[in-house]
Amino acid sequence: MTERHSPIPASTLEYYHALPEPEGPPPREHYWLHALLLLATIFTTMVVGARMEFNFLHNLPPFAAGNEYLPFFQLRWILAQPSRLLLGIPFSATLLGILFTHEMGHYLFCRYYRVRATLPFFIPAPTLIGTLGAVIRIKAPIPTRAALFDIGIAGPIAGFVAAVGTLAVALNLSKPLAPGIGPSDLQLGFPVIFQVMHHLLSVISPEHPVAALPLTRIYLHPTAVAAWVGMFATALNLLPSSQLDGGHIVYALAPRAHRAVSWITVIVLLYLGRSYPGWYFWAGLLILMNIFTFRQQQAPNYPMLPPSRWILALTAPIMLWLTFTVAPFKGI
Repeated sequence: MTERHSPIPASTLEYYHALPEPEGPPPREHYWLHALLLLATIFTTMVVGARMEFNFLHNLPPFAAGNEYLPFFQLRWILAQPSRLLLGIPFSATLLGILFTHEMGHYLFCRYYRVRATLPFFIPAPTLIGTLGAVIRIKAPIPTRAALFDIGIAGPIAGFVAAVGTLAVALNLSKPLAPGIGPSDLQLGFPVIFQVMHHLLSVISPEHPVAALPLTRIYLHPTAVAAWVGMFATALNLLPSSQLDGGHIVYALAPRAHRAVSWITVIVLLYLGRSYPGWYFWAGLLILMNIFTFRQQQAPNYPMLPPSRWILALTAPIMLWLTFTVAPFKGI
């Protein structure tokens, strides 16, 4: 996800003019803040991942809320034996690697187009996955619709490729659910890409213990859960609304349609909230984003977007279809 800092000058509303180079030296990067947030996020994701790995190794229910004040974030369990934290390395490294790849897709294309942007900020949080993701801040106007399109789509493509590669390996590390294992406090809904990769595993390695099992009977390795999170993050970012990556892509393709598509997306999420209440939260967030960015122009209208970008744009709805889950979480 990218965050805009300053709007496009009003002089670009009617005709395209080359934007001037930013004056003065670029603002200093707060590397200490990036490092501090990264270290904090490594810790919070390792806390979550450690319990996942422990449960996986001992055939305990995959997701246990525990008796902590914050469900699924079992800090007291870690503090009772700090060496347990090392169990969280596979999940943490995998998840942060996918998120980093996504944000660097944005960042590198910002550098290519000479658009000032920060390095990724990771956001630690005592949540189910130990983080609220990562974000870069764009600190300068985006010069063309082609630049906006490339910057917007580069992140989802990079993150999606990283998550698919991770899933291919992680499914091989997964195992059948042990007989008699207790019910989990949380169940994941599987997007289409999980079904595709599971089918490929059954074709390539039919002798694998999980090849013939339905996904609901597979005990996912924590790295596979990290891949699932990466897919979910890709789907959220590709929602065609407001300042999300999908919204940037829609604006680059058809600026006049952006506002209507953004509100249609909100309506769809409100409808999907009947299946998963969490979509009400995301709909509310997009409503606020749509209101606060009502008059913001993301890029000049001219020059027009090159035809080659329209072909590449087809990857966005395909990735969204592959990664989106109507009911991503069950049991909470």
